Amino acid sequence: MHEHEPWLTALFNDHLAGVANSILGIFKITAENPERPWATWLVMELLVAAIIVVLFAALRPRLSVDNPGGLQHLFESLHDFIKTTVQETGIEHPDKFLPYFGAVFIFILFMNLIGIIPTFESPTMSASVTLGLALCTFIYYNGWGFREHGPKYLAQLLGPVLWLSPLMVIIEIISHLARPLSLTIRLYANMLAGEQVTTAFEGVVALLVPVIFMGLHVFVAFLQAYIFTLLSMVYVRGAVSHEH
Repeated sequence: MHEHEPWLTALFNDHLAGVANSILGIFKITAENPERPWATWLVMELLVAAIIVVLFAALRPRLSVDNPGGLQHLFESLHDFIKTTVQETGIEHPDKFLPYFGAVFIFILFMNLIGIIPTFESPTMSASVTLGLALCTFIYYNGWGFREHGPKYLAQLLGPVLWLSPLMVIIEIISHLARPLSLTIRLYANMLAGEQVTTAFEGVVALLVPVIFMGLHVFVAFLQAYIFTLLSMVYVRGAVSHEH
């Protein structure tokens, strides 16, 4: 195992390096270190995806109207929370957007929380992960904008005053391009800072204080997942709103 390489990443690199290099080869990409092509953030992201798939596969056959279990109650409450938030943002016909917002929230939340487990790291501490999520939202809300308005969606760039249109086009383009950058940095910076603070205190103080900081880490994990999802909702509302 290489220094600072978590055991799961080392396992992937020891036994699945050829798989990673083959996939990269399809896209004409060469890993910086072909012998250790698996990055920790990617391994952790795959782990989180696998956990979510297994969790929902186990939950689905147990869904019950008459006798719902605790896990079903938890996810139903989460569904109601996200649906209420979508409605409060003013999005018309919110039900068609719930799958994306629910998936984003749960995926980010699980990635944020997995760093609490010893020897694991939160994938959201990597800018590559948060940038990927931000680009998904960027493509999603612009895609819905064109779907709802067609080519007229581009008229949003002109602004309300015709003679200011050339200036507004530049401002609006910069504003839209800044959104994925803002989403990327906000989630990445907050999760990285929270993880470093928790790790630092775990090594120098008694048990009670790390527990407190772990509780703070959980709070930050929920908060950052919520903020990312809420901003995604705001962007979608702006894109699909006929008033806007």
